[in-house]
Amino acid sequence: MKNKIAYLLPLVAIAAANPPKTDPAKLSAMTRELASDAYGGRAPGTDGETKTIDWAIARFKALGLEPAGPNGAWTQKVPLIHTRLGDGPVSFGATQLKQGTDVALTTVRADPAVSIENAPLVFVGYGVNAPEAKWNDFKGADLKGKVAVFLVNDPDFEAPEGVDAKGRFGGKRMTYYGRWTYKYEEAARRGAVGALIVHDTAGAGYPWSTANASNGENYDIVRGPEDQRIALQGWLSGEAANRVFAAEGLDLTALRQQARSATFRPITMKARFTAKLPVTVERIESANVLAKIPGKVKPDETVQFAAHWDAYGEGPPDAQGRTIRPGANDDALGVAGVMELARLFKAGPAPDRTLVFALWTAEERGLLGSEWYATRPTAPLEKTVANLTLDILQTAGEAKDVILVGAGQSSLQDLLTEAARAQNRVVTPEEASERGLFYRADHFSVVRRGVPALQLMALGGASDMREGGRAAGQKWLDAYMACYHKTCDAWAPDWNFTGAAQDVDLFYAMGKRLSKAGVWPEWRPASEFRAIRDNSADQRQ
Repeated sequence: MKNKIAYLLPLVAIAAANPPKTDPAKLSAMTRELASDAYGGRAPGTDGETKTIDWAIARFKALGLEPAGPNGAWTQKVPLIHTRLGDGPVSFGATQLKQGTDVALTTVRADPAVSIENAPLVFVGYGVNAPEAKWNDFKGADLKGKVAVFLVNDPDFEAPEGVDAKGRFGGKRMTYYGRWTYKYEEAARRGAVGALIVHDTAGAGYPWSTANASNGENYDIVRGPEDQRIALQGWLSGEAANRVFAAEGLDLTALRQQARSATFRPITMKARFTAKLPVTVERIESANVLAKIPGKVKPDETVQFAAHWDAYGEGPPDAQGRTIRPGANDDALGVAGVMELARLFKAGPAPDRTLVFALWTAEERGLLGSEWYATRPTAPLEKTVANLTLDILQTAGEAKDVILVGAGQSSLQDLLTEAARAQNRVVTPEEASERGLFYRADHFSVVRRGVPALQLMALGGASDMREGGRAAGQKWLDAYMACYHKTCDAWAPDWNFTGAAQDVDLFYAMGKRLSKAGVWPEWRPASEFRAIRDNSADQRQ
């Protein structure tokens, strides 16, 4: 493979030859437009979606880009299902469980009901199968027709010195094996009918109130028979878990300790699990928006710039009676940043490689638009050079640093460091890597297929502001988190878009280098995604 690190040294010169050009006023105007009441919170399957997609296509056309969807279309249709569980009995052995209090259950299958009766329960520890870490919690256990019970996070999340798990995974930094999505997928791969994850706030990265916020609702892409999910999935509250394990004569605290040993073996419980719940199913057709600037040398190799266009639509009224959740920063501002990148690259010379500008649907429903694309890409993922994702940028002004989410994953981190240096900035690793932010945005759909990716997400920590330092950055972050996914994530005239423009300029500088033929970023040796990418190395010569 050629020039895998060659992009590092020339980057400062490239950035100096291409001074910052992102226009904060344009970012502000586009964010204000998309977050206005006319777009209704941009929920998939609503009039707000139609308006958003029409706006995006018109803007890409005006910039002179070409469509990058299937068969020369601007959009890629994404069929979704929306499910809601009704009321019904749920029991863990002799213990009746209450939805929302003891468990937070959903389904992503389009069946008219969930019917699980007296299914065996198997405690699988952290439920990790990681050959590269020489770790397998399953030890050949048969999960077919059973309900798997998992601990959240990785085996070494809280592992003390001297135990097998210590240092095997990411330490405090969550790996993909710690995410609830991985655990549900692993349960499905092994034939389980259900999966329950024992909630604890430290391990999950959020409190029970967040875990049970779904109120029985879920979304998924429409899947074929070869790709079915488990019939029932969800969380078991920590308090309820202690009760039902104690009723089995099991000490959950002791089991956590056992699960940090490489010799741990699954435990078949005496209790059986029953759930009989009606399901309401709605089918929605949504769409991704895809545009491109064709490459002149290697048009089959692509660099992807992306954001998600959707937000949460309308919800219960807040104290002021507002029902629209406009998603101004999450992620109208990211969409605006992608549009600015498209404008800047179109104004320059034709790139060696094709540049793709993607606006995904249904990110807030589980990264679904990007997942649909990743399973049906319009450009081969093996030759997708990198994905650069914008998802929440700070709006407090210029910063002396940039927050890195997913430190140690790929050589894109080095490229970001060089681009930041050209702006007289430094890179600051995220503050709470145990929350797993790297696995919680759209870039992850292609990451799990081996594509190196980097996201800019201001939730990763307080920026060191040029005016007011880290304290000012923390003040902004605290204020934003109070509005996260709420009606008050709304454009305001006092938002300062110069810091967001700085971050978009970072991606412009990185994209300039990645657009050059022969440059291939790589996963770090310890990354859980390196082996996937290595399998297609012969396609990137």
